[in-house]
Amino acid sequence: MARDVLILGFDGVQALDIVGPFEVFAGATTYASARGLDAGYTVRVVSVDGIPVGTGTGLTLFADPLPDPGRPVDTLVLPGGFGTATARRDRLLVDWIAAAAPCARRVVSVCTGAMLAAQAGLLDGCVATTHWAFSSQMAAEFPSVTVDPDPIFVRSSPKVWTAAGVTAGIDLALSLVEDDYGTECAQTVARYLVMYLRRPGGQTQFAAPVWMPRARRTPIRDVQEAIEADPAGAHSIADLARRAAMSPRHFSRVFTDEVGEAPGAYVERVRTEAARRQLEESNDTVTVIAARCGFGSAETLRRNFVRRLGVSPDQYRRTFA
Repeated sequence: MARDVLILGFDGVQALDIVGPFEVFAGATTYASARGLDAGYTVRVVSVDGIPVGTGTGLTLFADPLPDPGRPVDTLVLPGGFGTATARRDRLLVDWIAAAAPCARRVVSVCTGAMLAAQAGLLDGCVATTHWAFSSQMAAEFPSVTVDPDPIFVRSSPKVWTAAGVTAGIDLALSLVEDDYGTECAQTVARYLVMYLRRPGGQTQFAAPVWMPRARRTPIRDVQEAIEADPAGAHSIADLARRAAMSPRHFSRVFTDEVGEAPGAYVERVRTEAARRQLEESNDTVTVIAARCGFGSAETLRRNFVRRLGVSPDQYRRTFA
């Protein structure tokens, strides 16, 4: 049977919080069906009384009525948007979330949908994330929740996941698809969406995303995500091998086979991408950016830029800042 996914709709919802995860689960269904794995996902938008859902940008979505909250479902998605404040005051809606959550295999919030989850009591005593612009408000209104404004998404409890704003819902949905159907499925869906793959959950909301194909083996993927979450960190072969619980020689061979380039080259690529984005988006000096991104000195950053991009950091900034 197909995995039943319910995406909650309400007036003023953020359209991409609904459509992004919807497209990811629909793409995974196509993949699973084509390979005879199973029936994939059945994805539905639901709302109180099945009324059409008006998004914050004027798009209107049709919806089914809220089903019996005691009916088991695979995934319940709580999107956010400026309409969340009103939705949180709808006692019927919040009570339905509280009753439906225990019958779901997992509950996912996107953006300020985390406040809906908190209002329903799903995040008490948990660490959660939300859109950075609303993290202070959430922390003030829900003191029983530890709000971390930094990550793209976090697993807040064994059942509940919370994601940062808007496109982070796509990242989290891809991660869930990867859990259900494997890395190849998630990569295929991401490519269909013209993405290389999801950003790792631990990556900061403010970091430059580094889009790389993911390794199949979990220890190597964990290493990739550690590098991308902290480009300036200690990423010697010995350090990375310890993280993967492998010998340095074996780690280097496996990493290169899985990712397509040596660990050192991968670290350099990630650091270059982080520096490139900071040159575009900040006024910090090249020296500061070089240190922040793990190059140590401006000269090392300059040589790396010339080798990889064909221009110096100063030339790049003049062109693209």
